[in-house]
Amino acid sequence: MNKFIQFSIATISAALLASCAGPESNSTGWAINNKNNGGFQANLNYQGQETGPGLVFVEGGTFMMGQVEEDFIKDWNNVPRRVTVSSFYMDENEVTNLDYREYLYWLRRVYDYDYYPEIYRSALPDTLVWRDKLAYNDNFVENYLRHPAYNYYPVVGVNWLQAQRYCSWRTDRVNEAILIKEGILRELPEQMDADHFNTEVYLYKQEYVAQNKKGLKDLNPNSAFGKEGRPARIEDGIVLPKYRLPTEAEWEYAAYADGGKRIYNRVADKNKYTWNGNATRNPDKQDRGDILANYKRGRGDNMGTSGWLNDQADVTMQVRFYPPNDFGLYDMAGNVAEWVLDIYRPVSSYDVTDFRAFRGNEFKTYDKNYQDIGSLEVLQDPQKEVRNGDTVIVRLPGQLPVRSVTVEENVKRRNYQKSDYRDYVDGDNESSMNYENPVEEGEAAMYDYGNKTLIGNTTRVYKGGSWKDRAYWLSPGTRRYLEEDQSTDYIGFRCAMDRVGFQNESSSRTKRPAKVKRHNFRRYKM
Repeated sequence: MNKFIQFSIATISAALLASCAGPESNSTGWAINNKNNGGFQANLNYQGQETGPGLVFVEGGTFMMGQVEEDFIKDWNNVPRRVTVSSFYMDENEVTNLDYREYLYWLRRVYDYDYYPEIYRSALPDTLVWRDKLAYNDNFVENYLRHPAYNYYPVVGVNWLQAQRYCSWRTDRVNEAILIKEGILRELPEQMDADHFNTEVYLYKQEYVAQNKKGLKDLNPNSAFGKEGRPARIEDGIVLPKYRLPTEAEWEYAAYADGGKRIYNRVADKNKYTWNGNATRNPDKQDRGDILANYKRGRGDNMGTSGWLNDQADVTMQVRFYPPNDFGLYDMAGNVAEWVLDIYRPVSSYDVTDFRAFRGNEFKTYDKNYQDIGSLEVLQDPQKEVRNGDTVIVRLPGQLPVRSVTVEENVKRRNYQKSDYRDYVDGDNESSMNYENPVEEGEAAMYDYGNKTLIGNTTRVYKGGSWKDRAYWLSPGTRRYLEEDQSTDYIGFRCAMDRVGFQNESSSRTKRPAKVKRHNFRRYKM
């Protein structure tokens, strides 16, 4: 009996020790998350990606990208082709004036006027885009960005470069809020200049910022962080991927939202606009005849007749006013056109990759060993000297510097070698008449911007129709272009974010029936 008791105690003890040791590696058999076993840590209870503020999940898939309307211009700039888009997240609506004013306030508060006034000034939307030589629009010049009546209207007058910097700022503020919610950081409203939270500095330099509250438990026996714990890492799955502009393929896929017309694994009849059917008016009995988007019906008709206003808007309209599409996205047709990430090229002139199609890659890497992160860096763009040599802010104080990858460090790679592929197979030396006498990299080979064409490596795509456009431009397959440092009164933007891991919203493999299109919608509460 005593031997039996001793054996039982030994068995139970061994089981308890095994349970404390944690799961074992399938490769080595060594315990994971055990400080007595080297301290290798892994988040084995990851529950999936959190949906960031303002975002809607867009399940990816294959679709026919390209123009579905008649190409009446006959420039063949968007030939249909089948591509696959990975799942991603996208803003439910366009970035509003209120959203952008929060950004401006933060810049002015952190980068004090006396020290870096150019940072705040460089972010200001161009409110003068509302002026017209033969129209009285001073009301919009003075009020559109600032007045509370326009709080939830889409911001305009923002160029592509400004939209990019807004995405970067939003990434940092969202991740800072997540780390505060997790109890890792404390709130620090007194941030100033370089002394503020930045995602890349936090992750890659693994340095504590002034607002550290309580680090994560570090199982490394040789850890330099001690009892105060360590900063969060990418491996912990706490911080979110970057907010960014959507690619053209992502934007177009999300706008069409063809899932509502899917029959099993086949789209029976592709949408013409972002809703079912070929008309621009609501067919539902309750709202029959209502305009489904904010656009211009004809010359001199921006809003309809008094007492029967069609779209209720003279210029833009507050977001979420019109019905969403099947992905739950508002204003993917009309209101304002939107910047996307891509460099513009006529699609008939090059073969796109059929998976995550995108043109505009400039491969860079973080300079993690750089010490001076407390200064402002600007870039003089020689291509824009025809417009008085515009300067572009490339790094704000407190951000981790980046550098372009070099051919020397990638000489053995087969997938890429150089940094800049914006003009790859359509404008580079290999695709131009200068093939036998190549020009220096960075010089005009085919697209001699400002002399022979308005298409160059800083020309960006914008998608969708606006309050100023006819119904033709409401079709998501249409596309236009503008220089990245220019803005208008009809172009805004919304942000996107990569989906990591499972391409559906959970690990379930359950297939879903096609959605039934409903023109229900909700508006911002004023």
